[in-house]
Amino acid sequence: MLCNSKPPILKKIVPTSNLRVITCNLNGIRAAAKKGFFDWLASQNPDVVCLQETKAQQHQLTDPIFHPEGYHCYYHDAEKKGYSGVALYTRYEPDEVIQGIGWQDIDCEGRYLEARFGKLYIISLYLHSGTAGSHRQDLKFSFMERFLPYLQKRLKSTQNIIICGDWNIAHKQIDLKNWRTNQKHSGFLPEEREWLDKLFDEVGFVDSFRVVNQEEGQYTWWSHRGKAWENNTGWRIDYQIITPALKSKIKQASIYKEQRFSDHAPLLIDYKIKINDA
Repeated sequence: MLCNSKPPILKKIVPTSNLRVITCNLNGIRAAAKKGFFDWLASQNPDVVCLQETKAQQHQLTDPIFHPEGYHCYYHDAEKKGYSGVALYTRYEPDEVIQGIGWQDIDCEGRYLEARFGKLYIISLYLHSGTAGSHRQDLKFSFMERFLPYLQKRLKSTQNIIICGDWNIAHKQIDLKNWRTNQKHSGFLPEEREWLDKLFDEVGFVDSFRVVNQEEGQYTWWSHRGKAWENNTGWRIDYQIITPALKSKIKQASIYKEQRFSDHAPLLIDYKIKINDA
């Protein structure tokens, strides 16, 4: 079931002309809460929040902190305890919430959650990491092979889509510090990068962050090893990937690094969108 237990009584929210969307891999929602993530989140006044790697079951998230006041909150957990999982919070009540993509191997790991608002669809996605071994990399490739035509089909519709999440792929050399030594490592394999090339250049989706920020040193994930965080030896693997019609709607984008809630940093993007008119 969707986790909207103990739903708050929410007043009707009138959509504004700006939409702030935040995405972040929390590497454990309970751990991130202890590090102040939800205090920070409240200060940002987001309209939609997409979270990945919640690493919790619904019955473990009864504390009100996991159901922020003023938001409709939805969770899609992995069957395996303490593993994966995605969430989506929204100030606006969705017309529909889709839990899972319909592929059993993906859905049992809690990797896809979609909220629909008229013609605007927002997705919280957690794409596989292949760093645990060849078996996991094969699963990643399997999902990628299916996901590309799935997205291509959806692009042909009249939907406007924002896919938020941890894609576990750095696209170009600018997107990770030590690109030379990582060309044979999961997350920067030629096949993975070529897949993103096809998504952007052939299918037509857009990397929203790079529309407004072409600077080097813009990363969203840092290893716990060495002094990666301190030295900004990172990877940009968290994205908000959008359909082409939304490209002109991007107002500003930023990566929040003043505090560390996880091994990932929150990605914030403001769109000039009125949610029911997107």
